Amino acid sequence: MKLQALKVGKKYARIPIIQGGMGVGVSRSGLAGAVARAGGVGMISSAQIGYDEPDFEADVQGCNIRAIEKHVKLAKQQAAGGLVGVNVMTALQHYADHVQAAARAGADLVVCGAGLPTDLPALVSGTDTAIAPIVSSRKAASLILRMWDKKYKRTADLLVIEGPLAGGHLGFTPEQLKNIQALDFDREIQAILEEKKLYEDKYGVSVPVVVGGGISGPSDIEHILSLGADGVQIATCFVATRECDASPAYKQAYIDASEEDVVIIKSPVGMPGRAIRNAFIQKMEQAPIPIKHCCHCIRKCNPKEIPYCITQALVNAVKGNLDQGLIFCGANVGKIRELTTVPDLISSLIGRTD
Repeated sequence: MKLQALKVGKKYARIPIIQGGMGVGVSRSGLAGAVARAGGVGMISSAQIGYDEPDFEADVQGCNIRAIEKHVKLAKQQAAGGLVGVNVMTALQHYADHVQAAARAGADLVVCGAGLPTDLPALVSGTDTAIAPIVSSRKAASLILRMWDKKYKRTADLLVIEGPLAGGHLGFTPEQLKNIQALDFDREIQAILEEKKLYEDKYGVSVPVVVGGGISGPSDIEHILSLGADGVQIATCFVATRECDASPAYKQAYIDASEEDVVIIKSPVGMPGRAIRNAFIQKMEQAPIPIKHCCHCIRKCNPKEIPYCITQALVNAVKGNLDQGLIFCGANVGKIRELTTVPDLISSLIGRTD
């Protein structure tokens, strides 16, 4: 497979693979640094990234900001010149602070989804940090790009398109996810490519497009590139690597999962999410799980109305307490069969045998 470097702002990644950001704590400096060193773009998730700081419960926000800066710097030390970015959910209560902390720490890229990051250009103003919104439709891409054009007189450095087979929070309705074939998402990708060309022409720049969701091998990458995209975003495959920051039990859950174990749940964020069905999900389906402590993580979350605390569920999972934890995953998690390393995984993804 012939691959070209991926343009990220003023810099380039040798291999056009962005490792998707995975929270809580699944993709921090260990995984992101290894991916960047191997030539891709390593992404740290800022979502409750400071969960293991000793004073987390007393100062959630302070711990998260401290951890963002710490992990960006650690990842860049490991990256050997490779590119390191941060994924920040727009739905977070302190979304703006997370973006600014990432830029301050020297992140090469900030990617924002789970909402519309309408003010993202202002948050990185005066820095060299490139910005990319996550979109799942031409309508969303048009709205963001038009707003950035009008308000900030600029466009995106990169566009990330997440399809219906992605893991974690999804930009689709439950009805759409029940009949994915009817979406004809290839056509939606090409429509987004047409939309961004309007702003490329206006500003005289190139806006690379990266597509994620269900990508697990060379044929998937070739297909995405054949549609006109410049690269791919892959998350699920990177969990079952030695460098991933999650616990061994979390990684083993991916290795053991089958296609039948994957379910769509309703997240307290207000979006559908894809996860591995386990004891926690079965318990949550039967009755709400009491919330003992609120971290004030999600902007529109009301602890009195939600069925469980997503922060606590994700923290439990990443630590290895799977029966009390939520394990987000992509649709093709069932294809993972063994633990590997980041360099070996990337070689297999791009069809390299050396």
